[in-house]
Amino acid sequence: MRPRTVSVLVSLLLFIASSNVCNGGKLKKDFYGKDCPRLEETVRQITWEKVGENRSVAAKLLRLHFHDCFVRGCDASLLLDSVEGNSTEKKAIPNGSVSGYEIIDEIKAKLEEECPNTVSCADIVALAARDAVSYQFGRSMWQVFTGRKDGKVSLATEAARDLPSAFANYTTLKQQFANKGLNVFDLLALSGKGDKDPALDSSYAKVLKTKCSNPPNPNITVELDRNSEFRFDSHYFVALNRNQSLLASDAALLTDRNAARIARDFENFFVFMSQFSRSIKKMSEIGVITRVGDKGEIRKNCRKVNA
Repeated sequence: MRPRTVSVLVSLLLFIASSNVCNGGKLKKDFYGKDCPRLEETVRQITWEKVGENRSVAAKLLRLHFHDCFVRGCDASLLLDSVEGNSTEKKAIPNGSVSGYEIIDEIKAKLEEECPNTVSCADIVALAARDAVSYQFGRSMWQVFTGRKDGKVSLATEAARDLPSAFANYTTLKQQFANKGLNVFDLLALSGKGDKDPALDSSYAKVLKTKCSNPPNPNITVELDRNSEFRFDSHYFVALNRNQSLLASDAALLTDRNAARIARDFENFFVFMSQFSRSIKKMSEIGVITRVGDKGEIRKNCRKVNA
């Protein structure tokens, strides 16, 4: 193994170990240790079962976590169904293709049997996203601190305003992430896999045109991370640096010299994973509610606020 790779791997392991100690006092390690001791085991068991049946579930649950945290913070507001007079985040156009809600429901139902009125939907989302990605590695890839409470407000207008657009340029993306306390390294590490990227490799563009020929067929899907849609790896950055990214917002990352350098570094999986572990932890703590009261609660049903 090359010295640089060894150094990065050691740094990653040290980071994961240090993450088990403290996170600034907002959330806690093993928050439910006494009240729901089998929490993480239950979440992992159900999540791994679902990912084992359908590998695309991993990306879906990770995306659900991202879309929840970027609007009102990580408070499970994305899970709330619309009610008369209020169109929730689910109804926002950027969330139209978000899925995985039924898996969160299944986990919640099981936990209500084991430890009623104890575990928040927001914590379930964070844990399920971690476990979904971790399935292919057979172990947890980062520590998730818990103690989040569920929010009581969900507005489609806020989702449309706050979620990064597939058409955004680099300046806009950088500012949107900065608004959430995230830096350029976080932006690159958390970038997803729209319009065709104008810098798209010509041969790949021909492949896409063949798949997406007229008349449009809604049953045809195109992977956003070519040849790597069911694996969590650094291939996204390999494709990005070869102008084979599908979204304009992905290609926008290369328009900044510093961001382009980071993208090249992230082709190394150990470098990418070291940063991703830091970035996903930061993202999972955006705007968390840690007290029950006017703003937070432990929902009985993840799809609606308590009566």
